[in-house]
Amino acid sequence: MKKFLTHRLVWPIAALVALIAVNTISRPSFLSITVQNGQLYGSLIDILRNSAPLMLVALGMTLVIATRGIDLSVGAIMAVSGAVALTIIEASPEPGNLGVVMIAIVAAVGTALLLGVWNGFLVSVLGIQPIIATLVLMLAGRGVALLITKGFITTINSDPYQFMAQGYVLGLPFAFYVSIVAVIVVGVLERRTALGMLTEAVGINPEASRLAGVRSRGIIWGAYIASGTLAGIAGILYSSNIMAADANAAGLYIELDAILAVVLGGTSLAGGKFSIAGTVVGVFTIQTLKSTITFLGVPPAVSPVFMAAAVLIVVLLQSPRFRSFFRTAGRSAARPLTRRPDAKVLS
Repeated sequence: MKKFLTHRLVWPIAALVALIAVNTISRPSFLSITVQNGQLYGSLIDILRNSAPLMLVALGMTLVIATRGIDLSVGAIMAVSGAVALTIIEASPEPGNLGVVMIAIVAAVGTALLLGVWNGFLVSVLGIQPIIATLVLMLAGRGVALLITKGFITTINSDPYQFMAQGYVLGLPFAFYVSIVAVIVVGVLERRTALGMLTEAVGINPEASRLAGVRSRGIIWGAYIASGTLAGIAGILYSSNIMAADANAAGLYIELDAILAVVLGGTSLAGGKFSIAGTVVGVFTIQTLKSTITFLGVPPAVSPVFMAAAVLIVVLLQSPRFRSFFRTAGRSAARPLTRRPDAKVLS
């Protein structure tokens, strides 16, 4: 039982189950799923669809954090990706043409990949601290997106592009399939090959891994490339959902949600050990929490405080030292006070 409770996924899953239980008690229709025209609808389906962009960004963030890094530029990369895709589609005489949409998506994801290459170059080659290197693109990226869209919110009318975020396949949202494919690909590469072990080795001690023959520079560079690419795909899903490229709002604060999801999943910010499954649970926890805040009618100005409090509780429950403190305090309170045989009573 003790070994079960110390597993890294126990408390994240417990937090997710608790949130689902709270939602179900407060609104019994939370778990209900309806079928219309062969498509599934309901609160749970909305969570699956809306969590897709965050899932992609969090997967990339997991790899970066595993190498002792951080990527604050993922929101800006999302904005650039969406701006590139919608600008290409808008300039085409046939915005609904599938070929044009595919070219736009490839160009957008390719741009995001190049931005990931840039971040990786600054961190792994030039040795700049990750938080500073990615902060540069975080600040400049939205400016680049504004330059691409010429300072306006670009809107389009394209059914193939809209299908990316709003379409359904076999009854489920297409965006959900995109996130699942990303989870499978990253999981296979990191857990079924030596890449995961090398990533953890670099995160635990970069210098020791380099002396052991591990190409730590390439591992770190690859993590930032993957993070940028996944953020680019997330930008496609986000812009497809609103059918517009908003450089100021696209991916705003998503880097913070991604870091929270990774930490809630049990991955340490100190690098080394990481959990893809934990990140998936963390993403669903964050998205369910947002759904709960919306349902409870919490004002937008107060919702960050509400979310921070909920996350703090979950993080404290995950802390072994916090749980050990309460176990020790409980045993001390339950232990009866006894007087030593040799103690003298003062009269």
